[in-house]
Amino acid sequence: MKKLSFSAMALSVAMTAGAVSAQETVMIGEPSWPGARIMANLIGQVIETRLGGEVGYAPGANAVIFASMDGGRGDIDVHPDVWLPNQQSFVDQYGENVTLSEGSYEGRSGFCVPTYMAEDHNIRTVFDLATPEAQELFDTDGDGKGEVWVGASGWASTNVHSVKVRDYGIETFLTATTEDETVFYSRLRDLIENREGAVFYCYRPHYVHALYDVTMIEEPEYNADLYNMVPADQSANWYEESSIMTGDQVKTVRVAFSNSLFDRNEAAASFLSAIDMDAGELSALTFEVVEQGVEIDVAVAAWIAENGEMIDGWLGLN
Repeated sequence: MKKLSFSAMALSVAMTAGAVSAQETVMIGEPSWPGARIMANLIGQVIETRLGGEVGYAPGANAVIFASMDGGRGDIDVHPDVWLPNQQSFVDQYGENVTLSEGSYEGRSGFCVPTYMAEDHNIRTVFDLATPEAQELFDTDGDGKGEVWVGASGWASTNVHSVKVRDYGIETFLTATTEDETVFYSRLRDLIENREGAVFYCYRPHYVHALYDVTMIEEPEYNADLYNMVPADQSANWYEESSIMTGDQVKTVRVAFSNSLFDRNEAAASFLSAIDMDAGELSALTFEVVEQGVEIDVAVAAWIAENGEMIDGWLGLN
């Protein structure tokens, strides 16, 4: 066997150590919604403080994050907040190279109104939006037609709720609008302060349920035969080809990560496989960050300090 000189061995070890150090970095995707950014930071802080690893953050939309995880090059390794079945098409497309966490939290989505609209104007179901009365109640810009916010551009749920507005017959009376969540919630604050009409896409967990007294209005119970949503990445004519006449399934929300982490950072991969966030805890964190103005890293650090036993479970320590 050929023997390496001491200097050659030292160089080899140094090069190997440098490669391992570089591979330890975990790049975490940051989708735009608050819960996802909080989960990204939480994952990052646990990897840094409990596993001694290095992390970076990369803002991006769902399609970009999944494609990057699939590539396994380390540009983005983690999607912190995958809503299923909303993002199932990405899981189906990239599933061979992407792993989902075993743990999950429950998510629900639909349309919300301020509770005074339900109680004072009897807006309790989606079909109550498809009326001339609703057209007048929800007309906030004076153009003679009401508005319903269906979400921000790029969200899978925005496409879903655009189709619902059409198929429930709402679009005859209300226009589906899309804008950044921050912009919409600024308007929502003013509408609620003045007790005006507002109807909007909403989900749990989300800080809006702690911030305002809102009611999720009723939809027909989920029926797979009446729920045909064609993903936008599968057809340019997704809107015309889709049909929805039923409420959403109850969602499961998981963390996804690149299979390359099993080789590049086994400890991080094991942690990400086991993470199991609680929906109520995440709602409380989003309220603290978005409405109370606490910096994400500060709020998350305090939460980690208070929930060591839960995190120990994710790390396989109890």
